[in-house]
Parts: sequence; C-alpha cells; structure tokens
Amino acid sequence: MGRGLDLPDYKVWSPRGTPLEQVQERLARRGLRDPWARNEAWRFSGGFNKPITFNNIFFRGFKWGFAAFVVALGVEYALSSPNKNDGHH
Repeated sequence: MGRGLDLPDYKVWSPRGTPLEQVQERLARRGLRDPWARNEAWRFSGGFNKPITFNNIFFRGFKWGFAAFVVALGVEYALSSPNKNDGHH
C-alpha cells in the first residue's frame, strides 16, 4: 500500500516438487484438497529450504559469545585486587 515493497504474486508459488505435493495427493485420494498449500509452498523454496545441521544450532553465536567471554574475563582481571592471596574471601 504505497510502501514500495515488491511482493511476488501468490500464483508464483506451487506445491509441486515439495513435500506438500505428497500431502495433496493423499488428500485427493480421500476426495479432499488443501486450499492453503500454495500459501505454504514458499517455505520449501529459495533460502528457506536449507537443511539445519548440528553445527548451525550449536555454533550459531559461538564467536560473538566467545568474544564477550574474553572481554568479560579481561575486565574481571583488570578490576580485581592485586592481593588475591591475603587470606580473605
């Protein structure tokens, strides 16, 4: 609505070649159809269809988290008292 956002036409998406096609076939055997399958087909195309691996989940924020840990360790070391072994906790 005047925002300059170019959205693709809804007719561009198709459940053919996606797991939704199998769902449509099973529903057709029962005399049914899913009218929303076209609206969900975008999930299986483009950058959305990349498989999620263990490394993606485990190491997603690892480098930024490790950097924050090193900075926090440096600040802790810089602000700690130099006499750590004076017998007090």
